[in-house]
Amino acid sequence: MAHPRMTDQELFDQLALADRDQLRLILEHGIQRLIELEASAVIGADPYERAADRATHRNGHRPKPLDTGMGRLELQIPKLRMGSFFPTLLEPRRRIDRALLAVIQEAYVQGISTRKVDALMEALGGCQISKSEVSRICALLDEELAAFRERPLDDAAYPYVWFDATHHKVRQAGRIVSQATVIAVGVRETGEKSVLGLMSGAAETEAFWLEFCRSLIRRGLGGIQLVISDAHEGLRSALAQCFAGTTWQRCRVHFLRNIGAAVPATHAPAVLALTRTIFSQPTSETAHEAVSHALQLLEPRFSKAAELLRKAEADVLAYMAFPADHWRSISSTNAIERLNAEIDRRAKVVGIFPNTASLLRLATAVVQDQHDEWQDDRRLFSQHSMARLLHPDGPPLLTNPLTEGFAA
Repeated sequence: MAHPRMTDQELFDQLALADRDQLRLILEHGIQRLIELEASAVIGADPYERAADRATHRNGHRPKPLDTGMGRLELQIPKLRMGSFFPTLLEPRRRIDRALLAVIQEAYVQGISTRKVDALMEALGGCQISKSEVSRICALLDEELAAFRERPLDDAAYPYVWFDATHHKVRQAGRIVSQATVIAVGVRETGEKSVLGLMSGAAETEAFWLEFCRSLIRRGLGGIQLVISDAHEGLRSALAQCFAGTTWQRCRVHFLRNIGAAVPATHAPAVLALTRTIFSQPTSETAHEAVSHALQLLEPRFSKAAELLRKAEADVLAYMAFPADHWRSISSTNAIERLNAEIDRRAKVVGIFPNTASLLRLATAVVQDQHDEWQDDRRLFSQHSMARLLHPDGPPLLTNPLTEGFAA
């Protein structure tokens, strides 16, 4: 290890004795010098220097190993008598990066030595990682992430809630299986988005969705006026059981995909263009008139698409009973799809997760980082528009008489 006050001559003497470690020692010595200089700037004085504007005093050092492409560097971080110090050069890893690192390390320790994992370990410094070290890293991270997943939700009402799922490959009992991670995102009565919860499991079954929804209720989720999701049967059934009396909005993006799949590919662009005119209407009345017009054009040639539109009319237009400046966000699951895309982007680095716990760890880290960013005084909807939504004398909400299990 390079001592914090090692002289250049002492460094060269060590280099002469260990030629193969020359670059590592030079790097270690240089980084340590930078750390000491930054500490001096924070304190207002060099070691043993008398200065009138000194802010505090040094109080020894604490070890800080750093893995690099040249090997592990044994650094020393100055401790202060008052306050704390951590060099900007060694900016702590973001929670999401720590989770990704933990997944890669766990895969490596468990012997899943694919070319991708080996390459990632080499990029992380080429160091061997013991099982005990991986367990320690994962335990510290899991405690923080579990606290986020299980936190109470009774501090506010959530008028709008989105549900969706994403899928990834996991090793289980010697096989590679696809597992689902389900997520719920809500908007508080003050207009900020929040990640309400997530869970990983074997499949998007009704029982799995029901367990997830009930866990949200146990944690205090309430005040819901509109639920937005796709038309997955298991999810719809779970929502109907857990949130009876809540209006359901069928994601119009998923619905358009369903319409496009119900007609021949050559006619899909024209049919989709016709259907999109429904969602561009300025009022609920004109939207329903546009549905009637579309049905007249579709029924003679595309009866399957016409039947799909007729059954889904109330559900895909439910958002129009809410403030118009909310329509763009509450008519689809785009608000949560972007979050799923970020999980998928990080998951591609891993490829195949070593177990379900590692999948949940990484997914939680991704959504918690996003949740923290959303709390930084950035509202999806203005407080004025939310006040109009929540005012008791406001307009009545739309019912969904065609939706089984839902009642407004």
